[in-house]
Amino acid sequence: MTHAPMIDAVFDLDALLSAEEREWQQRARAFAQERILPVIEADFEAKHFRLELVKQLGDAGFLGMHLQGYGCAGAGAVSYGLACLELEAADSGWRTFVSVQGSLAMSAIHKYGSEEQKQQWLPGMAAGDLVGCFALTEPQGGSDPAAMTTTARRDGDGWVLDGAKRWIGLASLADVAVVWAKIDDPSFGGGDGGRAVRGFLVPTSAAGFTATPIDGKLSMRASVQCDVSLDGVRVAGDAILPGARGLSGPFECLNEARFGIVWGAMGAARACLEAAISRSTSREVFGKPIGANQLIQAKLADMFVEVEKGILLALHLGRLKERGALTAAQISVGKLNSVREALAIAHEARAILAGDGITNEWPVMRHAANLESVRTYEGTDEIHQLILGRALTGLNAF
Repeated sequence: MTHAPMIDAVFDLDALLSAEEREWQQRARAFAQERILPVIEADFEAKHFRLELVKQLGDAGFLGMHLQGYGCAGAGAVSYGLACLELEAADSGWRTFVSVQGSLAMSAIHKYGSEEQKQQWLPGMAAGDLVGCFALTEPQGGSDPAAMTTTARRDGDGWVLDGAKRWIGLASLADVAVVWAKIDDPSFGGGDGGRAVRGFLVPTSAAGFTATPIDGKLSMRASVQCDVSLDGVRVAGDAILPGARGLSGPFECLNEARFGIVWGAMGAARACLEAAISRSTSREVFGKPIGANQLIQAKLADMFVEVEKGILLALHLGRLKERGALTAAQISVGKLNSVREALAIAHEARAILAGDGITNEWPVMRHAANLESVRTYEGTDEIHQLILGRALTGLNAF
């Protein structure tokens, strides 16, 4: 079931894309339709992460695809965004995997790592042979990373890390964790009296590193998020990321992931719209398809307008990013709008599908559940509203 060609025909997005961008989109759409969609409902029901797809994503070039060198594809920002859109049209969990691997873990190493660190980790991660995670969020401070309690202290020639992280995607499957911790060492600190946030590359095989998958999730059930415990984890002195000092390091990586969400959420929205169109033309009530009713057509039209507006906004942000002109506030506009509108579209599509909309015969409830997670991670609605409010007024309300 797909109405993407019909939707594309009404609004000719292809006319705004290069041949390379269209090729990346079609490659991602084919991957989603052939590898993810046939199994995703069963995986969601069984809470199963299909690990074999990781290598296949690497072979297709999607992991760290926006990065240059080290086995990465070096694709443009719009190409990456279109891939996120198509993957999330299948399931948010798989776009999330690509974001965690490429936009968070790989980007942190690519932006802030030493040449030795890049050579050690990035080629294997790009190929899907190695998995990374990004350990920033803590149990008590999701929206306030400055309050983190995880620490790293010098011990001889190395470092010892202690603390806890929560909602860390892929942690139980990862080979390396990018762990953000506070240190108290003037020679490694920032401008706050020596106590600063720094990133560390921690092999997950290190003694004292424990990752426990979080159970009981009603969202993102086909992906893995974990509690992480760091109990006297010892790493070498050169495990620190030399180029990241203070919270600007993780925030830059979060903005990379947020950019992917701007596109990805519109993929989930498009999938819900496609389901609503399909059902409105096949279900008959009072002797005619429900899609022949004015109220249903009005709902479909409104949903379509929001999908296209969201994609056009994402495209604008992508072009800005490719010029090096994209700001954090602009990313917040996109993340806030895309996820908020995608959820509204999912809810409207569920209503059009009536009772069938709550079954896994249709993807709508799965997308709606997943989008609740997407709405929360990489900055809640409220965080992005405050970012925009500060940009508009010059006043900090955090």
